[in-house]
Amino acid sequence: MRRLAVAVVVALSLVAALAGCSGGEDSDPGGTWWRPRPGLAWQWQLDGKVDPSVDVPVYDIDGFESNASDVARLHRDGRKVICYVNVGAWEDFRPDRDAFPRSVLGGPNGWRGERWLDIRQTRALRPVMERRFDMCRDKGFDAVEPDLVEGYAHDTGFPLTARDQIRYNRMIAEIAHERGLAVGLKNDLPQIPELLDDFDFAVNEECAQYGECALLEPFVVAGKAVFHVEYARPTADFCPLARKLRLSSMLKKPELDAWRKPC
Repeated sequence: MRRLAVAVVVALSLVAALAGCSGGEDSDPGGTWWRPRPGLAWQWQLDGKVDPSVDVPVYDIDGFESNASDVARLHRDGRKVICYVNVGAWEDFRPDRDAFPRSVLGGPNGWRGERWLDIRQTRALRPVMERRFDMCRDKGFDAVEPDLVEGYAHDTGFPLTARDQIRYNRMIAEIAHERGLAVGLKNDLPQIPELLDDFDFAVNEECAQYGECALLEPFVVAGKAVFHVEYARPTADFCPLARKLRLSSMLKKPELDAWRKPC
């Protein structure tokens, strides 16, 4: 009887694995959020009014600048929609800028109006991030793209460690999942082995430019999408590798307007 039970479990596991390979997305009994599969085409637009005309199944747009009607319009067209939110830096142009205690604000990060956050202060930052992810959920988004989750590798003004970053990134993933939202790991390539199980997909900038695309393979092997852009290299340079690795790749302008050139 035990051998029969084991055989049944193995058979069911094979069926589940084959089902997971058949479509663009998957659902897991461990949670109800969206799980994008490798190879999905996408559009990433953070600048300007959302252009809904790009014929792709996934859109990634700014959580603050977009409204519920933008998300609903994309849903009516059959798209899944990702909510861009900065979780690693304070931005002086966001409506919740006064919700951040002064003690968490660090040095500038190179973008106008932005300063790194002291991610060690999770008690101060968690409520702010929870409200931001509430916003994404309430506007109808399917997922979150948390930006700047690799402060430990930069001069932030704080002595951040890799362990601080792991702890913070896992908190961010937890906040998203508590709200039924998928969550992507943005860049932070060195910590992929430790964070792979916590995140549902990856978002990467310029892995081809820096010869790092192979580091993203664990996501694809795990059946999770990698949404990838290059800014400086022509598509002929990076698309063959992107196709080989099953990345969802395109060329974009750094300002991330509606223009795109996909692989």
